[in-house]
Amino acid sequence: MTGISTIGNDVRIGGSAVLLPNVTLGNNVVVGANSTVTKSFPDNVVIAGNPARVIRTLD
Repeated sequence: MTGISTIGNDVRIGGSAVLLPNVTLGNNVVVGANSTVTKSFPDNVVIAGNPARVIRTLD
């Protein structure tokens, strides 16, 4: 399956965020508003920016 992103459980995506194809977000991820997600991220992180990067881990 090409071009399909995978989103884990309890993921929150801010308004106007863009997820590019073939991206995987782990469980309990927060994506900041207006972010562009260009790569995959693990569980329990907050990501934001253009391109998105980890700005905080969640315990």
